[in-house]
Amino acid sequence: MVVLAAKVAMVRGTSGTQVQEVFRSLAGRWRPSVRLAGLIAEDHGLADRACSAGFLRNVTTGERFSIFHDLGPGSSACHLDGMGALAAAEAVQRDIAAGCDLVLLSKFGKLEAGGKGLFNAFNAALDAGIPLLTSVSPAQEEAWKALAGPAYIILPADLDEIGTWWQTVKKASMPADSSASL
Repeated sequence: MVVLAAKVAMVRGTSGTQVQEVFRSLAGRWRPSVRLAGLIAEDHGLADRACSAGFLRNVTTGERFSIFHDLGPGSSACHLDGMGALAAAEAVQRDIAAGCDLVLLSKFGKLEAGGKGLFNAFNAALDAGIPLLTSVSPAQEEAWKALAGPAYIILPADLDEIGTWWQTVKKASMPADSSASL
């Protein structure tokens, strides 16, 4: 039996684009009542490119960070811009330090596996013990396990199941007497 009170959840089971759409929907649903920090990936929208890395949007401020170099149509090289990802990570670290209930980070990928990109934002959330929701590139699962340890669960890209996880985590983190009526 999976313990749904694990504070760290990894979403998988569908395309990266679909996971980001789920994250956008959740952020929109949660933003009015949950202090969110984090980033959601957005496609660059350019045709005929080898990889889809585009932008990271800060869920707190709406700021958009470019994480790609446009190498032109037909390029077969991946065009990740690590500097843009680092700037996005720094913004999230500030948001975490300012206080939040949940950190939503779009993806743990090859930059993060190498200790770059959003790696420091992941570390900040884990070190602070703040609930974290993310996705992980299948090729980087071993590096993810090394960072997150065994204390995470895997969830499908389903709004209701992720919502149930969040409600369980939120309830488990409330002080025992906070729900008692006087």
